[in-house]
Amino acid sequence: MASLCSRVRWTCSARANNSSVLRLATFVFAKQYAGTRTFHSHQQQQQQQLQHERIVFSDGARRFLTCTAFVAATSLGYALYNWRDNIQQGIKNLIIPIPSVRAISLSDGNQKRDKFNFIADAVEISAPAVVYIEIRDGSRIDYFSGKPILTSNGSGFIISQDGLILTNAHVVANKPHTTMKIQVRLYDGSTYSGIVEDIDLQSDLATVRINKTNLPVMKLGSSANLRPGEFVVAIGAPLNLSNTITSGIVSSVNRPSQELGINSRNMGLIQTDAAITFGNSGGPLVNLNGEAIGINSMKVTSGISFAIPIDYAKEFLKKAEQRRKNKDVLHKDASRRRYMGITMQTLTPEILNEMQQYYEYMNVRHGVLVWKVMVGSPAYIAGLKPGDIVTHANGEPVLDSSNIYKILEQPGTINLQILRKGRTFYIQVEPEDV
Repeated sequence: MASLCSRVRWTCSARANNSSVLRLATFVFAKQYAGTRTFHSHQQQQQQQLQHERIVFSDGARRFLTCTAFVAATSLGYALYNWRDNIQQGIKNLIIPIPSVRAISLSDGNQKRDKFNFIADAVEISAPAVVYIEIRDGSRIDYFSGKPILTSNGSGFIISQDGLILTNAHVVANKPHTTMKIQVRLYDGSTYSGIVEDIDLQSDLATVRINKTNLPVMKLGSSANLRPGEFVVAIGAPLNLSNTITSGIVSSVNRPSQELGINSRNMGLIQTDAAITFGNSGGPLVNLNGEAIGINSMKVTSGISFAIPIDYAKEFLKKAEQRRKNKDVLHKDASRRRYMGITMQTLTPEILNEMQQYYEYMNVRHGVLVWKVMVGSPAYIAGLKPGDIVTHANGEPVLDSSNIYKILEQPGTINLQILRKGRTFYIQVEPEDV
């Protein structure tokens, strides 16, 4: 009985202890659950707060970037606006004269063009009277064309309606009594045979006549009052190109002809910077009125060319007319003189200095420059060439062209010492009486 009671008490005590343990465990579990829930809730709150802060930061950054972009765009737009205004203002400053130009009508522009194209006006007046002259050797036929070989060419201009043409003597002068044929081409392209009617080798003037009437005539002006600085136009046919125009000014008047190898004491040449070449020599040098005031003669170097004054040509034409009336053509009453067949020019110190700038071999101090050699002439047969410089004749220094003319007055062979491209040559010339 006593043991049973003890067992009952122990069982009751155990149950009581179990209940206490259960309550304790339940309390501990509840507390831990509450703590865990609190921890998770706190952690969730932190995450939500962090996410909220991120959202707030993102919105702030977006607003900041938006504001920054807006400010930048506004500043850029303002700058571009100011830049555009500055550019437009600059363009307006650059085109200030434009409104007056736009205000000019087409007719006003043509009036100004007509007003200042004075060279074209002079050419329009004078060009129809300019002709192209060529010399062909009838004894020499070109193999391919079957035509006589071209030996010389130049220009001239019509001075009377019945076909009288004025030109340079060196354009048409060749060895006398040869088969040379003269062909003259007019402004309209038609070609006629010509004959030398009168010639003066010393003044380098000649007349050629063709069988044609009702021709346009060149107006002859006056060279007496010509002044340095006046505009002039040289018209001719260089390289067989019809009516090629070069313009310039009168550089000097009354240049002594002896300096250029023209043995005429009474003639002062016209110096011009208008280009004169072999082809347009013999053509007219015209003023702005379209009047011939000179005959193109020769070119020394770039910017230095010479023309024979028209007043001197008028005297030549007057004498030629008197000879024609007296049936005394081609100087039949003139004394015979020796003919060499060259056009020459004295090398003055000024000309030498100019030429030495272009040619290294110009190591001479005196002489005459051979400007042109007539085909078939004694000089041509002897071997003289254009561009040769004659420094000595018969052992004597050649200081100017007058030395050559004095030697031509004496009979016999002329021994020439020449300079050709820096090399010295010796040539013998047998002049002919003409």
